[in-house]
Amino acid sequence: MFRSPDRPGRPFSRRALAAAGCAAALALTTAVPATAALIAGRADGSDRTGRADRAASAAPVSPAESAGRYTAEEIHHFLEGFYGNTGPRPWERKNLVADGLKRRAAGTTGYDLLLCAQNTPRDIAVGEVTAAQSAGVGWAPVRLGWGGGQAVSTFTAYVLLDGGQPLRLYDVSCTPPEAG
Repeated sequence: MFRSPDRPGRPFSRRALAAAGCAAALALTTAVPATAALIAGRADGSDRTGRADRAASAAPVSPAESAGRYTAEEIHHFLEGFYGNTGPRPWERKNLVADGLKRRAAGTTGYDLLLCAQNTPRDIAVGEVTAAQSAGVGWAPVRLGWGGGQAVSTFTAYVLLDGGQPLRLYDVSCTPPEAG
């Protein structure tokens, strides 16, 4: 029988042993993911995409996340932040646009390629995101409101899903999605 160190003559009860076993199991399940990150050389506890908290979490990981891909929810959040209410600010244009699209936008005259518009809209809404994991691309319709009863215009914004790279606006299609 097991003896308690503070009471040499009394054995541990089965209930105490069960509680200690459960506590040890719980400690292992929360420590294993963080330990795996440390073994893989990520001392900051981040996963391979650089996003912290995921490696330390004991929550199940979706197949998209395990493949290092951005999800539709993450893309939607990015596009809403990028476009804001009236379009991207200079910082977003400089830091969150792919180099090829920056070159195309610089060579475009007469309208703003990133907004597919000549004027600044009064309101911008990002629609439902489609994430084609096998193609590595996600896209969403972006609706521009002009106010005053004017028609709404729509274009499609594209991002790459590679979780190893920061999200950037990769391309735009100024053809309305329903016409394309």
